[in-house]
Amino acid sequence: MVKREHANAASQAAQQFREMIEQHDFPCVGAKSALARGTLSIIEARDITSAWNDLQIHRELSEWSAKFSDDPEGLRSLVVIFSESEKLSEKAFEDALWQRLQSLADKDHWRGHQPAPSVSSDPRDPHFSLSFGGQAYFVVGLNPAASRPARRFAWPAMVFNLHDQFVRLREEGRYERMREKILERDVALAGSVNPMIARHGESSEARQYSGREVDPGWQCPFHDPRG
Repeated sequence: MVKREHANAASQAAQQFREMIEQHDFPCVGAKSALARGTLSIIEARDITSAWNDLQIHRELSEWSAKFSDDPEGLRSLVVIFSESEKLSEKAFEDALWQRLQSLADKDHWRGHQPAPSVSSDPRDPHFSLSFGGQAYFVVGLNPAASRPARRFAWPAMVFNLHDQFVRLREEGRYERMREKILERDVALAGSVNPMIARHGESSEARQYSGREVDPGWQCPFHDPRG
């Protein structure tokens, strides 16, 4: 079953994830903020290549979406760590990540949730985002074989970030500065600019999810069952 990790009973994987974010050179200042505010939640599943925990993960996402609707302030992320996965290549991780996301979207459809109206459900669309529980999400994949240091973690993981929190940052005039700071820190860590980074609306964010550099002809293996 999925295990929710609390600060006073953290597993090895959850604790290592927190320690990674706390490292001085970790580039994502949004994750640092969520961790400091206590709005970063970590759950553990078994194997990213298996559907074993998909129903439980979807239930967590639905509850996460409802909580955001009730209290939309601050940055928050839901992290799923697959702590029993075997080591995968970067491409195999990408394939498994999209299998899990497809399964979660299928369950969202089965449970009668509609896609978030503010985004597209077509992964070819520059305005694409995933939808769970009526909220739009941007996903960040991490795995041991990641080419980019910022995407490298001891276990496969998926970080679900609410799309609307970035919309609110834009409206408040804070998004561009945060984005610039993250890019600067990522270059300092990796020594180069991440070629997959793009603003929402410039190209499909699906190309960024796994962390692998994909070519211009890459086709996303995802289809939203709601159209």
